[in-house]
Amino acid sequence: MKKRKTEPPAPRIDPERKMAFESLPPHIRNSMDDTEKELFLYAEEWPEAMFKKLEEFILPKNDELQQ
Repeated sequence: MKKRKTEPPAPRIDPERKMAFESLPPHIRNSMDDTEKELFLYAEEWPEAMFKKLEEFILPKNDELQQ
């Protein structure tokens, strides 16, 4: 019997991240390459360049506002 290689399951997209991505203006979404889109949807941490690209849309966390 021949073993088949199977792809690992794709990570599940957080619905809040998906909604945030879809709410970005089209010109921002269209300017992101595939790697940036994946980072936006799945990454625990973003590279600094991505923060700069999206800085006008990023709000500080609540605990950062209280400091």
